[in-house]
This record gives sequence, structure tokens and C-alpha cells, in this order.
Amino acid sequence: MTNKVMEKFCLKPNEKEIIIESKKITATVVLMKKNVLDFHDIKASLLDRIHELFGKGVSMQLVSSVHPDPANGLKGKVGKVSYLEKWLTTMTPFTAGETAFGVTFDWDETMGRPEAFLVKNHHHSQFFLKSVTLEDVPDHGRVHFVCNSWVYPAHRYKYTRIFFSNQAYLPCQTPELLRHYREEELKNLRGNGSGELKEWDRVYDYDVYNDLGSPEKGKDYARTVLGGSEEYPYPRRGRTGRKANKADPKSEKRLPLLSLDIYVPRDERFGHVKFSDFLAYALKSLVQVLLPELASLCDKTINEFDTFEDVLNLYEGGVKLSNGKTLSKIRERIPWELLRELARSDGERFLKFPIPDVIKEDKSAWRTDEEFGREMLAGVNPVIIQRLEEFPPKSKLDPEQYGNQNSSIREEHIKEYLNGLTIDEAIEYNRLFILDHHDALMPYLGRINSTTTKTYATRTLLLLQEDGTLKPLAIELSLPHSQGEKHGAVSKVFTPAEKHVEGTVWQLAKAYASVNDSGYHQLISHWLNTHAVIEPFVIATNRQLSVLHPIHKLLHPHFRDTMNINALARQILINAGGVLERTVFPAKFAMEMSAVVYKNWVFTDQALPTDLLKRGVAVPDSSSPHGLRLLIEDYPFAVDGLEIWSAIETWVSEYCCFYYPRDEVVQEDHELQSWWKEIRNEGHGDKKDETWWPKMQTQAELIQACTIIIWVASALHAAVNFGQYPYAGYLPNRPTVSRRFMPEPGTPEYAELEKNPDLAYLKTITAQFQTLLGVSLIEILSRHSTDEIYLGQRDTPEWTTDTKPLAAFESFGKKLIEIENRIVEMNKDSRWKNRTGPVNVPYTLLFPNTSDYSKEGGLTGKGIPNSVSI
Repeated sequence: MTNKVMEKFCLKPNEKEIIIESKKITATVVLMKKNVLDFHDIKASLLDRIHELFGKGVSMQLVSSVHPDPANGLKGKVGKVSYLEKWLTTMTPFTAGETAFGVTFDWDETMGRPEAFLVKNHHHSQFFLKSVTLEDVPDHGRVHFVCNSWVYPAHRYKYTRIFFSNQAYLPCQTPELLRHYREEELKNLRGNGSGELKEWDRVYDYDVYNDLGSPEKGKDYARTVLGGSEEYPYPRRGRTGRKANKADPKSEKRLPLLSLDIYVPRDERFGHVKFSDFLAYALKSLVQVLLPELASLCDKTINEFDTFEDVLNLYEGGVKLSNGKTLSKIRERIPWELLRELARSDGERFLKFPIPDVIKEDKSAWRTDEEFGREMLAGVNPVIIQRLEEFPPKSKLDPEQYGNQNSSIREEHIKEYLNGLTIDEAIEYNRLFILDHHDALMPYLGRINSTTTKTYATRTLLLLQEDGTLKPLAIELSLPHSQGEKHGAVSKVFTPAEKHVEGTVWQLAKAYASVNDSGYHQLISHWLNTHAVIEPFVIATNRQLSVLHPIHKLLHPHFRDTMNINALARQILINAGGVLERTVFPAKFAMEMSAVVYKNWVFTDQALPTDLLKRGVAVPDSSSPHGLRLLIEDYPFAVDGLEIWSAIETWVSEYCCFYYPRDEVVQEDHELQSWWKEIRNEGHGDKKDETWWPKMQTQAELIQACTIIIWVASALHAAVNFGQYPYAGYLPNRPTVSRRFMPEPGTPEYAELEKNPDLAYLKTITAQFQTLLGVSLIEILSRHSTDEIYLGQRDTPEWTTDTKPLAAFESFGKKLIEIENRIVEMNKDSRWKNRTGPVNVPYTLLFPNTSDYSKEGGLTGKGIPNSVSI
């Protein structure tokens, strides 16, 4: 392939007589002017027109890949300056949108196929350059440039902006006269590592998480720096370069709380559609929070739900907007995404929370033991459950520091629930499973319970039954010893019951287990293991892999909006006193706890087959699809996940083998090697000495790494994110906080438990304001944007000119649609009880939605976006 490329771009001009003949090449430039939300910025547009009148337009120059620049033989020759035409006379709509302009270039045949162009914006304001298409280039026909970048006024840059055609090149295959441009562009994106970064800067750089606290407000708002230490390792975030906090030089000065102007490279920010959707969801949620809060001021128990009817009233009532044709037509004529989202036509109620799926058909099915177990396999956190391989369960905490932390569950607690099996038989037949949050939480439990939170570290044992469902056997609630953590744990074991006060106690025990699982899900399964760990890959890819690089082209769609959503999270969600601290039980210790868990993060374990084997829920089996056999056959996340994983792996393998036919090509690709070195040494620098990192010396290692990155950014994130509102939107099902301990017999709390079990339950779990805040947050996080791009889709069909990768991507999309059809059929099959469960919510969180181009978005409960974008 290399020889063909060199023949095509380097040798051809020397093989025949060159006839110089100037040609006119017409081109179409598609761009979007500066906007404010859904509207064009009128002031900016007016100033741009004034600049245009004074001859300060938008200039473009084509770059030759075969004809050297007389002034610099290492660079391709630059063509004559051309300007965008008819800027003054081209009318642009009032609402934000794309506009096409023409431009005409002088080009002679000796300069070959234009492979790049330079652009200078002499206007007052920036614009978003989407694409440039050259028509009828002599001997080459149509040449397309995918740009998708904001171009600021030229004085904002110390260099000239360059864009390359959509032909992929390894570094060694790049036409000689483009190599300098390629290397210069990467140098510009890396920056110099100093100074505060501004919105027009395009710099990708690393920093530690030192921007979460506000120490100037006092010690309650100071937060530990995460990353850069052995005690609190963490993935790196994007650098902003803001000044140090005066109260703590190790911390970065924060922006005002409601400022959304935190630095990320401009091309990483939400598009105007996504940003409008985001603000609409936030506005809608704010109203939904304030109305019940104002009403509660007149209630006899402020900030409390008195009955489950009070909780249900959050969702019922309000103004139901018709889903008929009339509203749909009106909505289609609303040009502004912000208002379109407030006037949804899918049956959602205005000024009320949508009814979560978990209570749509049955208001009480969530209470059943079967549903409690099913959600460990098909709920919002299906990635924790493990097979129990020894009984009683043992702790891995250091006994010298924490004493005896082994489980107190004994055979006499569970033998009557084992369906006639002995403990040994249940373990031998792979029938015992555990949801174990004990070791992750116990080291922090004393500090957590010193706040208003009162909770336990939990272990939940379950039995796999003949019908494929999981039956809870026992829940262990543990606290640190009152005389100090060195004395071990103090534990109580609770077993299933349905009636009288024992039934209420069992419901509370399940609630404490759910509180643990909700906090761990939000902090670890969701934030740490998808959002935080992916950001270093985004940064390294832009710093070390040129846009011409095939691996950049492969991975780029899976990084869309990730840096932006993570920056917003640092600003308003995971910061000191932020929404997460106010709604999830670890509170101020939340992020510090996630750093301790990160110590156990292993990149290669993020591969789904490896994860399933490690958790013991699958065993190696060469005769089974995917090379392993699930021990819980009806495990919707794993069943659908393995299909998705396999499809991604096949696509990545076909793509990488096209560009890297031999291991030597991987080894000799200096950009690829720099990329991988930087991910290990900088992006995940606190784990640089781990031996499990792939060496990136073989085709197989490249395929493995890219498959894991795409899986985590797309399918894994979808599985742990978009089910939040369907399952946790009704907070009694997945409470995030517990406010008092299990009532003891003989106490007033126990008497209340006997007299009014519902009130006792509601007084134990999340309070009203926290509930409203938490539900508002997960409603926003669970919505698909109207500009969503799903797995198997690209934002443009012309993302590369190479036909084999295009064909492989088309096959990938078809495979995903086949998986969609299989998921639909399995969800209809009554044999698979865990796919719908007592609440009758079909498992669609790993339904790819590749076939959907409707751009509707919303709370669909299905669809795998390409990236961690919300």
C-alpha cells in the first residue's frame, strides 16, 4: 500500500513532461456563523459585514502535495489567495444554521491533487467551518475536506489554520511536502504548557483534579487534589491554566458557580443544538424542583414525603401536552431547540417529572425480591455482581488496619432459602452470587456517618434459580467498631420476609443495599469508569495523532463532547458542595473515595469478556460464541453486551488490518507510539508503572486497545447512564441517601416502623429536596440529545476516501441493526424473565439505535451514542 501511495503522490510528476496550465477550480464552502444558542449573533454578523466592506474577508489558499514551496522546500507550494464570495449578498437565516458560499481557486496541473488548504478569517467574529468541496480538480475530480472546526479571527492565532483532505495517511505514507504541515499542526495543538487558555486556543493539555474545591470559603469547601500522588491517583483532565487559588496554591481558582465558560478546546464544546437541549432540560428540571419545594413550605412536615402518594404526585398531574398531529406540526415549525424541547410531543407532562418506566405499569412491582435481583443484571448498574466462590465471603481489606472484616453471614441464615441445596452444592453448581460493596465503603464509613448520612457497608447474597432469576438470600449491614476500625466490623444479617414488621425491616435492608449500589454506580461505574478514564485518551489523540492518521479517524467520533461534559461536571456536579455531593451518600468524600477505587483500575480489564471472567459470571469455553459461557444465561447486559463487543471488535479488526497489515507497521508508526506512550505516562500517569499495559508492538494489541476505548466510550457508558431515569427516577426504588440506621426493637423508630411502615421507609431514605435535585439531575443525564449520533453512524458519509474501511463500516452498521432485531425478539420471549421482569420494562439500554435517524432524542431508554457526551 505504501508503494502505491508514494507512486501516486511522489513519482508521477517525474514520469512525464509537465505542462503548466492554470485552471479555475470552483468550490463550495459550508459554514455556520457565530450564534447565541439557537440564533445568529446579529451584532457579530453586522461587524463581519463591515469588515467585508473594507476588504477584510475570509481568504483561502490551496496547498500542493507534489510541488515544493520556493521559499521552503520542505513544504508544499501554496496557491494564490482566494476569498469567499458574496458574503455581503448571501442572506443567512435568523436562526442558527449552515450557509453555503462559493470560492474560486487558480490552480495549475503541476501542483497535483490539493491535499490541504490554508484559511484566514479577517472578519470580526469566528465561524464554524463544516466542509469544503472542490469540484472538477483536473485529473482528480471532486476533492472533499471534512473540517468541523471553529475558525477565529486571524489575529487570535500565531499560525495559519490548515485543513487536510479526508484521505487517511500513516506518517510514513504522508506526501513528503505535507509532512511539515502535519507536524506543525500537532505542535500547535500541544501548546507550550503554560499560561491561561482562552476560548480561541486549540490546546490539548493535561492537569490534575485540583479545581473541585473552594478553599477560600473555608475548610468545609477544601478538597483533596486528585492525581499526581500515590495516595490519591486519578486520570488527568484537560488543562485550563487558570491561576492558583490564593487560599491554597495547590488548587486552581474556580469560576463563578453558574459560569459555563470553563475552558475546553473550542471544537470540543457542545454544538448549538446540544447546548440548547442541555439548557432546556436544565430549565425544565429547575421548575420541576421549585414547584414541589414551594408547595412543601405549606406542608406539616417540611422537606419530607409523608406518603408514597406524595412521591407519585411528582409525576402525576401537571399539564399533559398532546401527542397528536397538531402539536407535532407546531413543534416542527418551532426553529429553536430550546423551545422545541420544552414543548415535547411524546406525552411528557409540562411542569411535572415524566413517569419513570419502573412504575409505569405497576406502582409496587419495584418492591419485589425478583425485581431487586433482576436490576443487578438488567438495571442501571449491571456491572458489579460477582459469583461467590467461597463461603462465608472474605474481605480483602488489610486486617492490621481494619481488623476482621470477613462476612458474618452463616449457613443457618440462608439454608432454608437455598431450594434444597447445601452451601457446598450451591457453590459447586455456580448458583451463589454476591453484590459486594463492603470493602469499597468500609474505610470511609466512619467519616460518612459523621455527617447527616447514616448508612452501612453492605453485602447481598443471591441464589440463581432454575428459571434464571436471582433470589436474595441475605443482606449484611456492617458498621465500623465503636472502639475503632482496627477492631473490625460490627454486622447484622437480615433475611427475606414479606409480612408484618419483619417484611418492613427486609424492605429497609434492601434500601440500604440500594443506597450503596446507587452511590457506587454514580461515582465509580458511571463517572470514574467511563467519563474520567476516557478523557486522557481524548487529549492524547488530539496531541499525538494527526487528523490524517487512520486511528484518529477511527476514534474521533467516540470522543465527541466528552471534554465539555466533564468540564461542566467539575464546575457544577462533582465540585465541593455540588449536586453530586448533595444527592449521593458519600457526600464530601465522594471524589476522594473514587480516587482510592481507581488504584484497582486496569485498562485491559475494561474489555467486556475479561470483565465477565474476572467477576466469575462467565467461564472460558472455546465452543461458545465469544469464547466464553455465561453462568447466568439470562443476563441481559452481558448477553447484549457481548454481541455489541463482538461487532465493535470485528469492525476495529478489519479497519486496523487495512492500515497495519504487519506488526512492523505498528512498531514503526512514530505518531502511534508517541500516542500510546503519552496515554500511559501522562494521561494515566499515576499508573504508568503497571505491567498490564499493552506494549503497542503488534496488530493485536492495537486492535485490543481501540476496541476497549470504543466499548467504554459508547456501549459501557450507555449501559450505566441512560437507564438512570427509567429506574432511579422513582427514588424509592434506588435511594441515594439513608438518613437513619435500622430501627432497634423497643425504640420509638421501631414503633413507628410497626405502625406506619411507609412513613418509616420514607423518613429513612432521601429527603424531599435531595430527591427533587437528584431526580432532576438524572432526568437531564438520561436524555438523548436531538443531534445524537449513535454507534454505527457518522456525522458525514465522507469521513475517509478509502473504500475498504467504508465497506467495513457499512457492514458494522448492518450487524448492529441485526442486533437490534434480536434484542426486540428476545424481549418478547417469555423464557427470558430478566429481560422485562415484574415491572415489565424491556431491556433496551444496549439497543444500538443505529437504524434511527429521526433526531428526536428524549427519554427513550435505548440507544448507544458514539461517545460519553452527557
